[in-house]
Amino acid sequence: MSTLPNSALSAPAEPSQPSTREVEGALPRSQALRIWHKFRGNPLALAGGILVAFFISVAVLAPVLAPFDPLKTDFMAVRQPPSLTWWFGTDELGRDIFSRMLFGARASLAAGVLSVVIGLLIGVPLGLVAGYFGRWVDTAISRVIDALLSIPFLVLAIAMAACLGPSLVNAMIAIGVSAAPRFARVARGQAMSVAAEEYVQSARALGASDLRIIVRHILPNVAAPLIVQATITVATAIIAEASLSFLGLGLQPPAASWGSMLSTGKGFMMQAPWMSIFPGAAIFLVVLGFNLLGDGARDAFDPRQQQ
Repeated sequence: MSTLPNSALSAPAEPSQPSTREVEGALPRSQALRIWHKFRGNPLALAGGILVAFFISVAVLAPVLAPFDPLKTDFMAVRQPPSLTWWFGTDELGRDIFSRMLFGARASLAAGVLSVVIGLLIGVPLGLVAGYFGRWVDTAISRVIDALLSIPFLVLAIAMAACLGPSLVNAMIAIGVSAAPRFARVARGQAMSVAAEEYVQSARALGASDLRIIVRHILPNVAAPLIVQATITVATAIIAEASLSFLGLGLQPPAASWGSMLSTGKGFMMQAPWMSIFPGAAIFLVVLGFNLLGDGARDAFDPRQQQ
């Protein structure tokens, strides 16, 4: 009977090293599945996801679904009520409101999503730098963030859009810059917490650069709360775009936008209420969908509510 060498018997077992996925903060498959099951088990979150998917599909397929040219006027069909021919009625120039609603979804959703992307690109790097380096860097960036957060979101967006000029692109920039402090605050708080973790300290001791630590170790760990914040902020950005278009600072006529359609319809509330009802209902439903989706994502990512 063979025996093992003494060195094999006495050598202590080496501790297992954490995998690359664990060090870099990526979600393990089991945790991702738990998050999905948690989200799927929330009926309100599913309803929000369905609403958002519906409006995205409508925006993408607008040229196919629209029965009429949204810009074509017909003075023989001015302010026609909803019917089999005009599903949502016509406006003051005889344009089909249903077709304009479909194309208006493109402007509203694009403004909401792209504004949030702009806000993320501005706010997240600032928040990560402030939370990681701390000291005077954190103080300087935090004071700027606090100053911007002291101004109401919509007031700041209106002021910036007025300075930049009326257009959809300028409205998206104004909304994105106004939303950036929210993302910076979330990223800063999460980065301060993650920067104190042992694996970050180990990476720093091994000589990893600050940029590598921020990108490879801190950013993946702050992604979940940022995704939740971004989903909720899309709803706010859509309302802001509609408000800017309502005031004439967003997408300019004759292009279709739900906000500009509301602005036009307010003058015909007694004669043609459908001109305001349908775009108003669309804004309500898409904002409701994003809010429900964001709440469901927040609950799903919250470890305290994991089953």
